[in-house]
Amino acid sequence: MFFASDNGGPVHPAIMEALAAANEGDAMAYGDDALTARAIEALRAAFEAPDAAVFLLPSGTAANALALATLAQPFQTIYATADAHVINHECNAPEFYTGGAKLTAIATDAGKMRPDALAEALDPARFHSEHDGAPGALSLTNLTELGTLYSPGEIATLTGIAHAAGLPVHLDGARLANALAATGASPAEMTWKAGIDALSFGATKNGAMGAEAVILFDPARARELALRRMRAGQLLSKHRYLAAQILAYLQDGLWLDLARTANLRTATLANGLGNIPEVEITPAPAGNILFARFPRALHQRLLAAGAEYHVMDGNPTAGAPEEPLTARLVCTWSTPQESVDRFLQTLRRLTA
Repeated sequence: MFFASDNGGPVHPAIMEALAAANEGDAMAYGDDALTARAIEALRAAFEAPDAAVFLLPSGTAANALALATLAQPFQTIYATADAHVINHECNAPEFYTGGAKLTAIATDAGKMRPDALAEALDPARFHSEHDGAPGALSLTNLTELGTLYSPGEIATLTGIAHAAGLPVHLDGARLANALAATGASPAEMTWKAGIDALSFGATKNGAMGAEAVILFDPARARELALRRMRAGQLLSKHRYLAAQILAYLQDGLWLDLARTANLRTATLANGLGNIPEVEITPAPAGNILFARFPRALHQRLLAAGAEYHVMDGNPTAGAPEEPLTARLVCTWSTPQESVDRFLQTLRRLTA
C-alpha cells in the first residue's frame, strides 16, 4: 500500500536494460557520444521541434533552476503558483541559480494559475521605475502540485498574457506524461504550440532511474544554458547513462503508456474512495495524484495497517481524533491493482 510518491517507484525494466547495454564498452564523455545524439533527436521528434536545443540533466531541481536562470535576470521576478516546486520545494535553487531573481506567487483556482491574477500582476501600471524591479519569466507546472491539469488552451491563455508583457514561459513537466495521457494532447500541443518557451522534461517520476532534460524551443538561448549547466556542475561526464534512459523511455511511446497506467490506478482509487462516506476527495484527480480528507483517527489506523502516504496539513499522531487531515496519494506506473484494492478494503474495514 505504497502511495507516498512517484519518486519512490522502481525503474522500468526496459530502462534498466538500456542502462546495462550502455555499460558495454567505452564512449566519449560529456555528451559527445552516440547515445546522447540519438536521445536529443528522439526528444526533438517527440515534440515535433527539430530545431530545439536539448540538455540532459540528472535532476528536476537542476532542470528547473537552470532553465529559469537562462530566462530571467537577477533583478527580475519569476511568477509561479504558491505550491509550485520552484517556490516551495527546491530550497531556493531558482533564486541561487538566477543570482537572486525574486519568485512571486500568483493566485490560483484548484492549483491552476488564474489568468486575471497574472494579468493584474503584469499590469504595466505597477512598474513605475527601477525601484519596482521588473517582470522576468512565468513558470507553470503540469500536472500541478494539486494534481490538477492545464489543457493546451489554458496554457495558451496564460502564455499569451505573459508574452504580451514580454515574458518567456517555462513549464515544469515533471508529470507532463500524466497530463498528456489525461488529455490526449500531443507533446507539441501541450508545450511550444501553446506558447511554452522552455520545458523541464521529467522522466524520473515515471520509470527512469534519474533522467531529466531542459528543452529550449528557441535555441537562441542554448549557449547560455550550456555554460550554466557546466558551471553548476550538472554536466555529467558519463552522459550516455542519461541518454540511455531517455531513449528507452521514449521508445514506442513507453513514457505515455506508463503514465496511462498510473492515471488509471489513481482513477480506480478515487472511485473507491468516493464510496466511503468518511472520505472527501478534493479536488477530483486528473492524473496520478489525489488528495483525500478524513479524520485523524482514521489516518492513525490506516498508517498502522501498513499504508504509506503523506499527510499534508497536520500531525497524524497528535491532535483531536475527529479533526480532518489531508492525505496525498500518488500512484506510479508500477502501482499494482492489488495495492489499490488492499488500500480500499482496509479503509472499508476500518470504517465499518
